[in-house]
Amino acid sequence: MFRLWGKEFKENRMLRDTVVCDETDDTRTHKIFNALAQICYEFDLSKPIWLDSTINEFKRHSRARFYQDNFVDSIDFDYLEIQVIEE
Repeated sequence: MFRLWGKEFKENRMLRDTVVCDETDDTRTHKIFNALAQICYEFDLSKPIWLDSTINEFKRHSRARFYQDNFVDSIDFDYLEIQVIEE
């Protein structure tokens, strides 16, 4: 089972979070993109843009933070963090 944890932070406090579970036979990349899409839908956000720094951070730590630079729309929090918690 694949699980991805999505969290919104503002001023170092978690505003809300959710966990997305995926038991399909998709590739890891597809599972990550699908889970991120579900998190954005639940939080009513536009999908963030994966910058090179975001990709590198995710490759190293299985965790990434999306700041205002990653979003086309304005956000009312400091960053969205995703983290793989089970593969």
